[in-house]
Amino acid sequence: MYVILVGGGKVGRGAARDLIEMGHEVCIVERDGNTAWSLNNELGEVALLGDGAEIHVQRAAGMTRADVVVACTGRDQVNLAVAQTAQTRFNVPKVIARINDPRNERIFRSLGFHNTISATTAIVSAIEQEVSAGLSRLTQLRSSAFVLAELVIPQLAPAVGCQVRDLNLPSHTVLALIVRDDDEPEIPGPNTMIQPGDIVIAVTQPQHESGLRAALTGET
Repeated sequence: MYVILVGGGKVGRGAARDLIEMGHEVCIVERDGNTAWSLNNELGEVALLGDGAEIHVQRAAGMTRADVVVACTGRDQVNLAVAQTAQTRFNVPKVIARINDPRNERIFRSLGFHNTISATTAIVSAIEQEVSAGLSRLTQLRSSAFVLAELVIPQLAPAVGCQVRDLNLPSHTVLALIVRDDDEPEIPGPNTMIQPGDIVIAVTQPQHESGLRAALTGET
């Protein structure tokens, strides 16, 4: 399968690495020269330097024969332009677009793009699932040394009323997100106070999951 990724940032680089390991042919279109050089240095000659929204660059990347095009830049307007061109001009069988601002999802869908990826929406959707008061592992991160874990803070948990900086968290553990009753996700800072009912998303190592649970919920 031939896959073109427009955007060589963390998302594009990670996807390209996995696709190459799976044996697929990959081209990354990247407009920054240093990033393109870094990609080629790490992954082989896979990066094409140029603006992925321009037709002549898309042709040079081989979009006429692409099986999949993924628009994964950090700019939604570019991703939308790339997706439209790939679908309408080059008739690519599968087009996937990254959405950086969830407020733009309605625009993408109104134009017929339903294969979209929004990291924010994915996180919130996972959080909305009903979970127990204990720890629930959401996913194993790319590095096998870390996992993404979810905890719901009970009413009488030892962490209630404590600021994040005062929590006795295990080493190599970071609180990444807190969602409260208003369903507004918050990135916690050192002064953020833990409240009953908080849904806490944390990054930790598998061997520290029990310590994380104990620190936040009092359960062992």
